[in-house]
Amino acid sequence: MLRSILAFALSRRPIILLGLLVFIGGGLIAFKKLNIEAYPNPAPVILEITAQAAGLSAEEMERYYTIPLEIGLYQTPGVVNIRSTSFYGLSFVRVTFEWGIDYYTAYTRAALSLSQNVSLPNGVSPTIQGSSLVGEVYRYQIVGPPNFGLTNLRTVQDWIVTRRLFTVPGVVAVNSWGGTTKQFNVEVDLHKLDAYNVTLPQVISALGNANINVGGREIAVGQQSVNIRGVGLFDSGGGSDLTQGFKVNDIENVVLTQVDGVPVQVKDVAKVSVGFRPRLGIAGRDHDDDVALAIVVMNRTFHTNDVVPRIKAEIDKMNSDGSLPPGVKLVSYYDRSTLVSVTTRTVLHNLIFGCLLVFLIQWIFLGDLRSAITVGANIPFALFFSITILVLVGADANLLSVGAVDFGIIVDSAVILVENIFRNFQARPEERQQLLQQLAEGRFGADPTRPADGASTWTDRLRMILASALQVDRAIFFSAAVTVAAVLAWSSASTRTVLTSEVPWVSVTVNANPYVPGTSGVKNADIELPPWFSESWPSASWLLAGFDCSVHE
Repeated sequence: MLRSILAFALSRRPIILLGLLVFIGGGLIAFKKLNIEAYPNPAPVILEITAQAAGLSAEEMERYYTIPLEIGLYQTPGVVNIRSTSFYGLSFVRVTFEWGIDYYTAYTRAALSLSQNVSLPNGVSPTIQGSSLVGEVYRYQIVGPPNFGLTNLRTVQDWIVTRRLFTVPGVVAVNSWGGTTKQFNVEVDLHKLDAYNVTLPQVISALGNANINVGGREIAVGQQSVNIRGVGLFDSGGGSDLTQGFKVNDIENVVLTQVDGVPVQVKDVAKVSVGFRPRLGIAGRDHDDDVALAIVVMNRTFHTNDVVPRIKAEIDKMNSDGSLPPGVKLVSYYDRSTLVSVTTRTVLHNLIFGCLLVFLIQWIFLGDLRSAITVGANIPFALFFSITILVLVGADANLLSVGAVDFGIIVDSAVILVENIFRNFQARPEERQQLLQQLAEGRFGADPTRPADGASTWTDRLRMILASALQVDRAIFFSAAVTVAAVLAWSSASTRTVLTSEVPWVSVTVNANPYVPGTSGVKNADIELPPWFSESWPSASWLLAGFDCSVHE
């Protein structure tokens, strides 16, 4: 097999050179189409299903929402495991699928299982989000004038920026951090309610019914008709200027009932003010302790080099087209494309210097420029082939896959072959003649340079190259194959056997802490932790904060 390939390559060099040019062209095209990521996504498809029910405790959420979700999702084909957590008013379920299942296939299966097998109380509909460990691609801060206000910055983020970013293909989520969410507070005085004989449900119903626009019929005026509409939406005054959105007159003037023909309004029984929802966290950046930030998450089926430029273009467009209030800007402080660029430069730097290093060493030791070029050219050709395969199978290149290429494995065969050819060409004339005689006598198998009709295009130089290659063909092929296979097999086996048995572990007994809420259900739990935990216990003790822990080996 190898002898036939060598004979074909040496006897039909124009075809080989033409095929090489086509291969280089295909490699360049594949390199342009290759998607480069900073690091690979190590996880299969993971879906996160959430359901919310205000006012229910964690135990009630577990009983009425989490358990039904788990039972309904276990029937989904391809599910590996389901993990869940119940919080106050929130049920969180994480579903992991088998490797190889497409994201959209998993999403469709989960949605079908939820619609057919799950019925939650009070008509609550669960939501499905795709989880991607490497989906965070862009971060930005909303910056405004000094007196603009943190609440107004968060309003801009929630009602303008988020909606615009969701129009970018590939953006699956925009997570807002920091800032205060604006809300209008109606603080009802129970004594005044009793005095006016008004109930709290009446107040809630009246506010909901008043904050709406309604449409009527048309009135004919001669040959024309006029549309009748009732405009009832509350106007805070911030339609044109967010800093003026503090007016509460429309809410105060809502009519609740009437007493002896006198209307009873909201301002008669309650105090209306502008505030913000209770804060569950705070975000800071650099020296600013309280700012408004956001994280843009990319769908796991999209590529960074495609999505990030679209996000940046949309951000620049919002900063310049007047969509934002005067003085408000979106300032980026994290961009995944920067990391991808650094990764690409690192890989290219290693490849270029690796090729030059191999070329120089080969030139120094052989003293022949042509041989050094031949060996050095083997590296880009091998990389072109690997890049083409990556593009054909739809895989991404990253620092781990391309940057860890071992040039020694790539050029070992070429170095051995070229050095043997160079050695035979430098041998004495009688030794070269003896090598050609061995080739003719069939020492390396049937001689392909002696056709039956006697006509041959083979010169002594080509025969010398063929004989030199046949001298080392099996050594080149089998030594490289066995070495690579043995290294990979041992590393895989040792990871699962030797390392797991040799690494010492530390056992931690965790007991409940009665002074910390949420830990009362933990009783004498044993947790296995790595040895660095015991070595750096003072700095790592926050991992088990809230528990009474005793560490022992």
